[in-house]
Amino acid sequence: MDRIDLHILRELQNDGRLSNQELAQRVGLSPSPCLRRVRQLEQDGVIQGYRAIIDPEAVGRGFEVLVSVEVKRDRKTVEAFEEALQDVPDVIEAYRLFGSPGCLLRIAVADLAAYERLWIERLTTLAGVTEVNSQIIMKRIKEPKGMPVDVRGA
Repeated sequence: MDRIDLHILRELQNDGRLSNQELAQRVGLSPSPCLRRVRQLEQDGVIQGYRAIIDPEAVGRGFEVLVSVEVKRDRKTVEAFEEALQDVPDVIEAYRLFGSPGCLLRIAVADLAAYERLWIERLTTLAGVTEVNSQIIMKRIKEPKGMPVDVRGA
């Protein structure tokens, strides 16, 4: 990837709805070469997709919780736990970690009562779970904006 590819990535992360014409103008290319570069970045898996950023409150999921989960540390149990997480739509992010806790989840639900139901009915019943600790998010200080793409170093 060269400087122009990195510039394309930065611009698309800032606004994934840019027209090819506008993107080309911003990165200093004509539209055809710009489109070829974007398609190549997509084919190479550098650009993995495009998404709309949704206001959690607008869809009834304004109550967010970070949950650390300990799972028995054997391969089958961990795999079963990770597979089961795929079927829990309230878990919007999940990470397996080195050390303790073994897993960190980001959960979005309507309110405290909805989280309590999820905690009792789903989280504590998942395969191999030995401990569940919840941290309620008071305030989001920094929104995810994508990967930092520095065009100066390229």
